[in-house]
Amino acid sequence: MSVKTDTDAYLIAPQPGLARLTRSVVGRDHTGADTTISVVEERPLTIFLNSQEIVTAMTIGDYPEYLALGFLRNQGMLRDGEDITSVDYDEDLEVVVVRTARKTNYEEKMRKKTRTSGCAVGTVFGDMMEGLENVTLPQTPVRTSWLYSLSAQINRTPSLYLEAGAIHGTVLCQGSRPLVYMEDVGRHNAVDKIAGWMLSESSNADDKILYTTGRLTSEMVIKTAMMGIPVLASRSGFTAWGVEIAQQVGLTLIGRMKGKRFICLAGEDRLIRDADPDSVRDEPKRSGRKGSE
Repeated sequence: MSVKTDTDAYLIAPQPGLARLTRSVVGRDHTGADTTISVVEERPLTIFLNSQEIVTAMTIGDYPEYLALGFLRNQGMLRDGEDITSVDYDEDLEVVVVRTARKTNYEEKMRKKTRTSGCAVGTVFGDMMEGLENVTLPQTPVRTSWLYSLSAQINRTPSLYLEAGAIHGTVLCQGSRPLVYMEDVGRHNAVDKIAGWMLSESSNADDKILYTTGRLTSEMVIKTAMMGIPVLASRSGFTAWGVEIAQQVGLTLIGRMKGKRFICLAGEDRLIRDADPDSVRDEPKRSGRKGSE
């Protein structure tokens, strides 16, 4: 009988052993001794929508098609039910071209883009908030037993974070099961990869939970809401605007989730407290890097 590993539950799991995602670099530590560590690779990826260049993102280079689809979907450039005719990735040129049956021209929209507080120069467009006006999230109940189980499973999963640090992880979950675990140098990229996978697989969002290692900022909340996911949880903390938007759209927002502890700042009425916190072990100190928070 085989023993399941921590990645067996996933549809997509991190790939810390994939050679092209990290590089060994020799340096010297605080004592002056030679040391070799793994560092995460960064690569530019230029995204086109039909004939228009949209953005160049710095990314670790895995799942470029999902990243392109998710970015365009989360920026409102791909509509619900969009007829996507092809998604082509050229590895040599580091370009993804997404083609649609509908003619597109987002020249004006591109002029309205603004820089956000996110890592790897995340971008949010000026009219992104307008898209929230029509968002109605399902009031999906969340069991605290799910949260504790997800936290334990995700923290045990071999990942680039544990291998090299300097990276963010985002996990799409259903109940107590983690489904798709994406990592990238920017938390926005990791979320966009999840969105791209959901779009490709026509995955229902109503019963999903999005878990992230990154901060719960306004853009993270907006992207989660635009994806139709009713619950967003994180190991990290909140921004005030992120909390306000979560309360506005009816998103359950849970942060500082470590061991038995968490804080819910939006959607408390949807929490089902079916687990005794005293029965949950505090999270032990980990040997992983701290570069991703």
